[in-house]
Amino acid sequence: MEIIRTVAALRERLKDQTNISFVPTMGNLHAGHIHLAEIAKQHGKCVVVSIFVNPLQFGPNEDFASYPRTLQEDCAKLEATGVDVVFAPFETEMYPDYDAENRSTGQTMIVTPPPIANELCGASRPGHFDGVATVVLKLFNLVKPQVAIFGKKDFQQLFIIRELVRQMNLDITIMGSDTVREENGLAMSSRNGYLSASERMEAPRLHKTLKQVVESAKKGQLDYPTIEAQTTQYLTQLGWIVDYVSIRSALTLMLAQPADKALVVLAAARLGRTRLIDNIEFSIE
Repeated sequence: MEIIRTVAALRERLKDQTNISFVPTMGNLHAGHIHLAEIAKQHGKCVVVSIFVNPLQFGPNEDFASYPRTLQEDCAKLEATGVDVVFAPFETEMYPDYDAENRSTGQTMIVTPPPIANELCGASRPGHFDGVATVVLKLFNLVKPQVAIFGKKDFQQLFIIRELVRQMNLDITIMGSDTVREENGLAMSSRNGYLSASERMEAPRLHKTLKQVVESAKKGQLDYPTIEAQTTQYLTQLGWIVDYVSIRSALTLMLAQPADKALVVLAAARLGRTRLIDNIEFSIE
């Protein structure tokens, strides 16, 4: 396995490579990331995983500086998985005008996603998906994969990346992989490491609560705004700070209507200082 830190070296390594599968990450890898790499091995002769904590997608009061960076441990996991190339660029490689002192990317050419990017996670993280779409487009231009794999835990992100590929006419197949969970149902996330012992005991409640939302909808309770409000109140009473609980069309991410059959319930909520997200796709017959 090769670890590459510069754009020039990456281009040289991949210049004659065909059939590339790609997994972009921000590192601090867990079993969910490794599962994505395993899927990538099934769909490409050369598997590339990027590790880059992207400053452009973090707000001024978010955890960019403290986000866990564990490159050595990550590379050991990826090598054991059979990954061919790890691209772990310096900030100045991805953003030529990067200013570390002021934590400014200097990036003036920004990809603006569709309006759905300003809802759900985008409502509480302004500009987040601009940063995601911009860095993903950069990575696609550098790696030139035929297939790229993303986890469904970040359902809104996956939706936006599919739109990026469609609207920019990129010849890349985007694959979504089911969320990998701990035994108690908690969606695996690099930010789970922020949870205290007591918070870790409480954290699986988010997924359990979303399962109850799905059960209610499948039983014919189609007053979605009421279900969302009741679920928000329930979590709030238990000490969660809820950003949103929202039932949406799984096809468009627009607010679900009674006639919609393919649905997804999404939620984001804080437990202590940790922001957790989760979702469940489901169908109404």
